[in-house]
Amino acid sequence: MIRAFVCVARRDLALALRRKSDVANTLVFFVIVTSLFPLGVGPERSLLHAMAPGILWVAALLASMLSLARIFEPDFADGTLEQLALGVEPLSVLVIGKIGAHWLLTGLPLTLISPILALQFDLQPLAILALCGGLLAGTAALSLIGAVGAALTLGLRGGGVLAALLVLPLYIPVLIFGAGAVGAVESGLGAQPHLLLLGAFFLTSLASAPWATATAIRIALD
Repeated sequence: MIRAFVCVARRDLALALRRKSDVANTLVFFVIVTSLFPLGVGPERSLLHAMAPGILWVAALLASMLSLARIFEPDFADGTLEQLALGVEPLSVLVIGKIGAHWLLTGLPLTLISPILALQFDLQPLAILALCGGLLAGTAALSLIGAVGAALTLGLRGGGVLAALLVLPLYIPVLIFGAGAVGAVESGLGAQPHLLLLGAFFLTSLASAPWATATAIRIALD
C-alpha cells in the first residue's frame, strides 16, 4: 500500500509539473491578494497587525480552493480514476496519495512563501513562526477536506463552484484557529492552544476524509 501511495503521488506531481502555469496560479493569487491589502489600507502599523492574521489565512484558504478541481477531474475525464478504483489496492490509500500531491503543490509552497509576505505586515518573528506552523497543519487539513468536496461534485457542471460551497463551512474552523494562533502571539499570548486544535483537526480529517472521498468517487463512477 505504501508503494501504491508513493506511485500515485509521484505520478500526480510529474503531471502537475508539466502544467507549471496551473501550479503558479495558486502562488500568484496568494501573493497578489496579500500584497494588495497593505497598499490599500496604508502603512499604519497597528492596523496592519490587526488585519494580518485574517488576510494571510483567508488568502491561503482561497488559493487552496482554486486548485480543488485539479485533484480528481482530469483523471475522471480520461478514465484513469476508474482504473484506480478497479485496482487491488484500497482506493482510500490511492486517494491519500493524490491529496498528498495536491498539498505538496499548493499547501507547502504557500507555507514556504508566507514568511516573506508576512513581512509586509511587520509581524514579529514569533508570529511568523506561528503562521508557518499553522499553515503546515491547516493547509493539509484544507486539502483533505477539499478532496471530499471535489469528489462529491465529479462530473457536474459548475462542480468547482459547488465544491467550494460544500467545503467552505468546514474550512471555517481551520481559518479561525489558524488566524487565532497568529493573533494570540501578537497579543502577547501563546499560540500553542490554537496550534494543538489545528493539529487535532488535521488528524481528524486524515482519519475520515480519505474514506469519505473514496466513497464519493465510487458513487460518481457508478
